Amino acid sequence: MITYNEVNHINDVIENIDFADEIIVIDSFSTDGTLKKLEAFPQVSVIKRKFKNFADQRNFAIEQANYEWILFIDADERITPELKKELLNTVNSNTLVTGFMFKRKVFFNNKVINYSGFQTDTTYRLFKNGCVKYKEDRIVHEMPIIKGESAILKNKMLHYSITDAQNYKDKMVHYAKLKALELFNKGKSASIFHFIFRPFYKFITNYIFRLGFLDGKAGFQLSYFSAYGVYYRYCELKRLNSLPK
Repeated sequence: MITYNEVNHINDVIENIDFADEIIVIDSFSTDGTLKKLEAFPQVSVIKRKFKNFADQRNFAIEQANYEWILFIDADERITPELKKELLNTVNSNTLVTGFMFKRKVFFNNKVINYSGFQTDTTYRLFKNGCVKYKEDRIVHEMPIIKGESAILKNKMLHYSITDAQNYKDKMVHYAKLKALELFNKGKSASIFHFIFRPFYKFITNYIFRLGFLDGKAGFQLSYFSAYGVYYRYCELKRLNSLPK
């Protein structure tokens, strides 16, 4: 697990994964009491490490793992009893698959979000040790390179990722800055197309075509701030490109 200021989640998530043979937390010097709470869990190995980007931090975490299978989990995610059973059966079945994706049920202020682009939300979370490395040039929405076959588990993981609209906006701004840096490193630049069409397309896609309107007010807020994140990404990219060489 990689963490930064997760005081509201850390107790629950550690208790949620008590079936693991080892629990390793890579913390980016939390300041909200997360580290203090982790002291109550002697079975947890805590390593403090400066955050560079998500891919770098996950690759470092992989290097610390000592067992055959690696389960990544974010502090705001939870393994349901059904998923736990499926997960344990899978890793004990001599499967030839080396990487598994988890479906996620997303919550916004404890309300399930059924649409708004989240209905197909999946992410890689379970790997055979030695068979995965995250692409270093994907510093946000990181992508693993997997040696071998991949599959998707049937049961969903719970994802309490959004506490309120401001929280989601802050996440979008954070991701936008990292994505802008990623584009900047690739020599990309922003045009009027990126500032107008891309955010508009993002909103229409999530709110109309991916049925965000069926999630009510929450659907509108999520679609709006997703579009805002796209707009902010190119503002940040323009700023980076304007800096002295």
